[in-house]
Amino acid sequence: MARPVIYDPTHPAAGYAVVGERVHVLARGDETGGGEAFIQEGPPGSGPPPHTHPWDEAYLMLDGEMDVLVGERTLHLVPGMFVYIPAETVHCFRYTTKGRFFSYTSAPGAARFFEELDRDVPVTDGAPDLGRVVEVALRNRVRPAGPPPDAARVD
Repeated sequence: MARPVIYDPTHPAAGYAVVGERVHVLARGDETGGGEAFIQEGPPGSGPPPHTHPWDEAYLMLDGEMDVLVGERTLHLVPGMFVYIPAETVHCFRYTTKGRFFSYTSAPGAARFFEELDRDVPVTDGAPDLGRVVEVALRNRVRPAGPPPDAARVD
């Protein structure tokens, strides 16, 4: 059952180390009865490979810049820009500077995925065990969709 969820920045949200990025859970699906909310931040070059999942996702860039692949189109996000990604659409992002964005999903699943990545996929020598990443992803209905394409940037 949904209940009000309030984020108080003086009590930071749970933060998970997710393959080079930090993800702070603001609201989980078991709290909202539906979607989930996050603050995601990372250094230049970090971000997931192309993937799909059964929930819609939206990003609002807060600080820094990143490239976002949506289907076959790559967008360059700067603060204030927003992108909505329908469920099952191939997508990924790559920070081009140190960055931070708000993300929202239309259904539960991402928070548990991030929690399991943090717990089950240690990063050693700067690189995660990709086999473990894929195993955790598939267990959480996140499907890899290949290596990042060389798509032309659209601003």
